[in-house]
Amino acid sequence: MEGTSLYVPVVILLMQCSPSVPVTVSTKKHNVEVREESDAVLSCIFHTERDPDPRIEWKKKGKDIAFVYYNGHFKPPFDGRATIEGATVTLRKVTQEDAGEYRCEISAPMDSVTLGETNVTLKVLVPPHTPSCEIPSGAVTGSVVQLRCRDRQSIPPATYSWFKDDQLISAPRNANATYLINSHTGILEFKAVAKEDTGRYSCRASNRVGSQMCEGKHMTIEDVNVPAVVAAVVVVCLVVVICGCGGFLLHRNGFFSRHRGRSFWISQCHGAAHISSQTLHRTEDTSNVNYIPPPQEPQDFKHTQSFML
Repeated sequence: MEGTSLYVPVVILLMQCSPSVPVTVSTKKHNVEVREESDAVLSCIFHTERDPDPRIEWKKKGKDIAFVYYNGHFKPPFDGRATIEGATVTLRKVTQEDAGEYRCEISAPMDSVTLGETNVTLKVLVPPHTPSCEIPSGAVTGSVVQLRCRDRQSIPPATYSWFKDDQLISAPRNANATYLINSHTGILEFKAVAKEDTGRYSCRASNRVGSQMCEGKHMTIEDVNVPAVVAAVVVVCLVVVICGCGGFLLHRNGFFSRHRGRSFWISQCHGAAHISSQTLHRTEDTSNVNYIPPPQEPQDFKHTQSFML
């Protein structure tokens, strides 16, 4: 008993002389990532030196520092959808508005170090929505064709993959491939489309929290109508030859006057050439184009002499 009584003062002395720990603040997770509309836990753990009831504050950094939790209450827009346990805060059904950097501050006036803090960054993940897809309905063989797919709301940004007739189009493995796929921009480009590229195309946008596909669309690749183009060119050439030969023969035989007949015949040939040229352009271009003939300059004809055949 005498030996034990000697140890007690020594233990008490050591306890009084040992350094005390001032207020300390830490977190279990500095970076928190949660899916949109789910709950986010922002942990804050603290220890004080002497103060049994320190002041707890949460703030959100932005253009201005905004209070989240102050004086024992949550502030708008967090009131009614947030809870606190110790100093750890839980936010219910987070949205993009909640994303950002938060700071937990512990004030202990009775401690030698009166203030401690820790930061927590909240990132709200958003799965892709239905992407917008630009898929042409048709093209001619040998032309360059681009198919586009885009989703601007996903966080993190989505990557893209293309399908033809519900089969995944694999990324080309060599430089001689006839197409290119950019999984980050969502562009599928054909360097020179062929008839076998005809099919139903669709695109899928994906990130680590979800994926969505756009509605498929059929693209038809057709050959150029070479016989029709050749026929139109022949018609134009024939019109030019006929106009030239006919005008020459009529003028040689004195059918019309030197000024009026030539102008009239040239204007008629020009009109026929315009009609043939219009036919050629309509053959080469499958789209509907409204052709407007160029304005004709008015011509005044004055009778200067009479003649008889």
